[in-house]
Amino acid sequence: MSASRGFTLIEVLVALAIVTIGMAAVLEALTSSAQATLYLRHKTFAEWVALNQVERVRLTGVMPHVGTSTGEVEYAKRKWRWQQKVIDTPIPGVKRIVVSTRPAKNKHAHEWYATVTGYMGQAIGPPNPLSPQWIPGPIAGVPAGAAAGAAAPPLAQPMALP
Repeated sequence: MSASRGFTLIEVLVALAIVTIGMAAVLEALTSSAQATLYLRHKTFAEWVALNQVERVRLTGVMPHVGTSTGEVEYAKRKWRWQQKVIDTPIPGVKRIVVSTRPAKNKHAHEWYATVTGYMGQAIGPPNPLSPQWIPGPIAGVPAGAAAGAAAPPLAQPMALP
């Protein structure tokens, strides 16, 4: 019998098993990364939906009533469910608006992807239509020659090349 050069069937099977395990680990890492990226994308959109809802309430200019309301909105080609809670604060005329959002077709109906808090208040005093009266004089902490209206230092002259 002559000695043959090569691998035995057992060695080839062991090598294939090692390669298979390595490929499975790489595939699992890629899948996990893709799922994390998708989840973070949804959380980002959910936060934007919540911020938009807070601003929508503020832009009405009408103080919201204390209580809870819900609704749906389409954003980024997806339907989102929001829940808004308006709560009184200890400061008169100021209300806290808490908006939570999640995808409308979420398997876990109790899981909110993002929660944003905003405040809305009424003016405490009437706006002052008068312009401020500026007091002429030196500005604290600024050298006397550096105040507004003082001449700027001359620019450096370029050197002549031979």
